[in-house]
Order: sequence, then structure tokens, then C-alpha cells
Amino acid sequence: MKIIGIDPGSTTTGYGIIEAKGSRVNHLDNGGIHLPTSKALPHRLSIIYKEITSLIERFNPDAFAIENVFVAKNVSSTLKLGHARGAAMVAAVNAGLPVAEYTPSQVKKALTGYGAASKDQMQRMVKAVLNLPEQAFEDASDALAVALCHCQSNAFTLALKKSKG
Repeated sequence: MKIIGIDPGSTTTGYGIIEAKGSRVNHLDNGGIHLPTSKALPHRLSIIYKEITSLIERFNPDAFAIENVFVAKNVSSTLKLGHARGAAMVAAVNAGLPVAEYTPSQVKKALTGYGAASKDQMQRMVKAVLNLPEQAFEDASDALAVALCHCQSNAFTLALKKSKG
């Protein structure tokens, strides 16, 4: 199963793509969609949509996982983050992908066992789990963590279904 994970943002949207085969998880790609802050928000949302659509076409994932909105102190930032999430999710839905959403604490708990893990702890864990040669930059690492969280959640769901019959 190929999973694309997204860490949405209105200035940088991180992405990470992994593939799970049995108990092995392989890193396929990660990076960031760097958005021109000189452009208006609608233009940046269009870029997010187009770039994620391109990634979906290139990697043909089976699932799409995205970090859920956290409530920021700045309402304007929270709204912009929500718009970025929406543009990414529309790209996934238009491609026929199932969309899964995870809170930051769910992602942290899935990877470290601790829902309040630090950014550094998360980056180190992503590097270790995926056997990366170097730590991915923060937004890409967060996106890979979301994809890994979905991988773990999906495996648990499948195991539950098998145990029920």
C-alpha cells in the first residue's frame, strides 16, 4: 500500500510518500511545496492543488493522510491552514483516494508512544523508522509521520477486521 502524507501550510506544504509491504515500510519520496508569499492566498491554494495532483499522478498512492487543523493562537493563520488542507483534500478526492485525517497528538503517539513529543523527537523517529540517510526538513518529516501514522492505523483496522471474521 502506498500512502501520501501531507503536512498542510499556506507557505510550505510538506509531503511524504511511503510504501508498506507486509511489515516493511519503505520511503519513496518527501519534500515541500514552497509557496510564494508574494502571491495572494487563492493563487497559493491553486499551487497546492496542482502540485499534490501531480504527486498523486506520479506515485499512484492507495491512500491519502493529512494532518488535522490544530487551533493556533492566531485565527487568521488557522483559517489559512484550513484552506490549505481543503485544497490538498480536494486533489485527493478528485483522484478517487480515501482521505484520513489525524491530529498532531495522534501522529506523535503513533510514532513515539507519547502524544506531546517534540518536533526533534519526531524527526529523529521518522529518520530511524524509514532508515533515511539524513533527517528530512521539518514539514516533510511531519508529512512522513502522518503517512506512517496512517500505515499503523490501517494495519490495526485490517487486523481488527480479520479477528471479527
